[in-house]
Amino acid sequence: MSDHTGGTLAPFGQTLRHLTGDVLWDGMLAAAYERRHPIGSTLLRQGEPGTHVLALRAGVAKVIRQERSGDLTLLAFRGPGELLGEVAVLDGGVRSASVQAISDCSVAVLSGAAFLRFVTDHHLFPVMVRYALGRLRESDLARGGRDVVARLSAALVNLAEVSAESPSPRHEHIELALTREELAQYLGVSRNTVTAGLAELGALRVQSGRKRIVIGDLSALRHAASMLRD
Repeated sequence: MSDHTGGTLAPFGQTLRHLTGDVLWDGMLAAAYERRHPIGSTLLRQGEPGTHVLALRAGVAKVIRQERSGDLTLLAFRGPGELLGEVAVLDGGVRSASVQAISDCSVAVLSGAAFLRFVTDHHLFPVMVRYALGRLRESDLARGGRDVVARLSAALVNLAEVSAESPSPRHEHIELALTREELAQYLGVSRNTVTAGLAELGALRVQSGRKRIVIGDLSALRHAASMLRD
């Protein structure tokens, strides 16, 4: 699905770029500088002060929180057109979660002061509230509804499509830095259920390693996801 920007609209919900429009989005990033993060790297760390925000230009990242028990919980995925780390800047606190790249990512780095000034000058606080509510809604949608294999295949297609450089990838070998436990957290099911679902998708050249999910034929997986959806 494409939005008015001409790129791929992140399937996890409306991106901030979609909500603001191209002119405001580009204006906000005018004072930013670009930074690249390879797959598996950390973009933001939990507990650090909110000194800056990141605008995700390309790739997909996962938002993870370390609990008091030491366990890690996957909270969400973020794709192009999304902001990362804005909550800590808006409330003046520390980062409540870490962000890691599950594919090669390109981000625009904007200082907290510049971000707050832009939001204030352009009266964007209502938009930021709407954006935050949309993120909550997407989490609910990911964890309910259809058959687990259908939700799993749809999630993998969504992640692969927004992480690929081309907006219409066909038969690429796509690697995502994801574990079965993280997919289980995202879908609200057990790890064993995800393992069984990935085994069913093995015929479509979907493979899982210790910390990687590899999609060998995206077009085949996309077709299967559409059939399961029907």
